[in-house]
Amino acid sequence: MKSKTSLARLSFLVFGFAFLYVPILSLVFYSFNKSRLVTVWGGFSTEWYGKLFENQQILDAAWLSLRVAAINATGATILGTLAGLALARFGRFRGRTLFTGMITAPLVMPEVITGLSLLLLFVATEHAFGWPEGRGVSTITIAHMTLTLSYVAVIVQSRLASLDVSLEEAAMDLGARPARVFLLVTLPIISPALISGWLLAFTISLDDLVIASFVSGPGSSTLPMVIFSKVRLGVSPDINALATIMVALVTVGVVVAGLVMLRQARVRQRNLQMAAGIGWQQV
Repeated sequence: MKSKTSLARLSFLVFGFAFLYVPILSLVFYSFNKSRLVTVWGGFSTEWYGKLFENQQILDAAWLSLRVAAINATGATILGTLAGLALARFGRFRGRTLFTGMITAPLVMPEVITGLSLLLLFVATEHAFGWPEGRGVSTITIAHMTLTLSYVAVIVQSRLASLDVSLEEAAMDLGARPARVFLLVTLPIISPALISGWLLAFTISLDDLVIASFVSGPGSSTLPMVIFSKVRLGVSPDINALATIMVALVTVGVVVAGLVMLRQARVRQRNLQMAAGIGWQQV
């Protein structure tokens, strides 16, 4: 009976991974297809990768998306960290309920509503103050930052809630000011959460289609918008090549971030062991 249960769990696990990753592997496989038909294998070729790098529209859209995603992730990480710090450390301050609702609202709000509301906001501010002058990179970045800082704030707040406050108190007892304690004690400890938040904000911004469609203007089409417009006319092999490159970049980014966080965890564990050893020697 136990062996049957283990076999069933293994079968569900294999089916789940196959359901998630077989389409991605097939996309990578057909990106090296020589045939113009994406579902008919015509032999191995890297022709479509060469044509992809000759497509100026896709290259411009990719550069725009990467630029917006990087700026958005950095700004969202800074603002989200401040928001998470306020929620985790400042206790019951006046307006906390409203502030919490404003932070978490983008998490549950449909993207269509968010995009429409931001579009109306940008139109109203342009008529009232003359800014932003049209829709473009700035409006897309602000819209993405509005969405993604909520994710960063939740991650940072969760990490700060589980942080041992005695470490910060010990640093302040030794004469460190609160800003120095945050920079030298708190920030290194929550750095894995910051990296996770940055990567999540970057990925959400790079993947967003709905909100960007509302707040973008002529000449500011992001990569998902260009891909969506091309897919509506039929999938072409160069789109498979583009998707393969994106999968490769994301994989490398995840692996590098995992290695960095693993190294930081080992360093932190070694420092704790050294501190414990010094404490036993003093006793």
